[in-house]
Amino acid sequence: MTVGIVAQRDNDRAMALASTLTDRLHDVSATVAVDETTGGALSDHEAWDAATPLTRPVEEMRACDLVVSIGGDGTFLYAARGAGSTPIMGVNLGEVGFLNALAPEEAVETVVAEVEHIQRTGSARTRAMPRLRATGDGWGLSPALNEVVVQGSHRGSGGGAEFEVRIDGSLYTSGHADGVLVATPTGSTAYNLSEGGPLVHPAVGGIVISGMAQADGMPPLVADVDSDVTVSVSATDEGCVVSDGRIRAELSPPEQVTVTRASEPIRLAGPPLDFFTALEKLG
Repeated sequence: MTVGIVAQRDNDRAMALASTLTDRLHDVSATVAVDETTGGALSDHEAWDAATPLTRPVEEMRACDLVVSIGGDGTFLYAARGAGSTPIMGVNLGEVGFLNALAPEEAVETVVAEVEHIQRTGSARTRAMPRLRATGDGWGLSPALNEVVVQGSHRGSGGGAEFEVRIDGSLYTSGHADGVLVATPTGSTAYNLSEGGPLVHPAVGGIVISGMAQADGMPPLVADVDSDVTVSVSATDEGCVVSDGRIRAELSPPEQVTVTRASEPIRLAGPPLDFFTALEKLG
């Protein structure tokens, strides 16, 4: 079997842990592949003592049997972008780590145990985390694990746009705002929270719709996870849609953006995250 590793760049601890994990995976007859960013840092990194693994674009990590992200939540989101339906485990080297349940000191043996389980049974022990897909006229973005943001030309004075938000065709709110944010329960602790949206427990099946610096309108809403959310953008020369803060599409308003649950969720492997312990780190 093949295990993909995506390590946080410019992080000595991540590189050292990736090196140790690579050696242990070779011990249990697993092939290791790293993304191109990690691979590019290996040869000159003093923390790397393992044999050089295969290198592939992060978009091809879905061809692995298991993907391991080593770093913060940003590294996890980057790895998840290419993992598709391949199980993914996150090792937390960040401060909060809502997406990474594994502590560094437990990571190597926990990953190896899961690999041995897959080798015995043919499948990983996983739980699904929903993602959101944004589409428009002739375009679509890669699925977002945290949030989709629709906004005007820029934020602040003189920016924003007129927005109309409909849930399954019914008008929810309209008016001027910097943007509209649609988040999963997983993403409720990220950008959504900083915009005044509610915390949502990851076990709740819903999506959150929050206005960003809106002049008037309704408060944030938690809708059914299978709702179709349509966001119409007007009264601005330009705008954009952003998936998980990385992938974007430019808009030429008036335009309509539709956000729905993606057909392919993230399959999270490893021990469950202690949500409330993670929350304490936000304070």
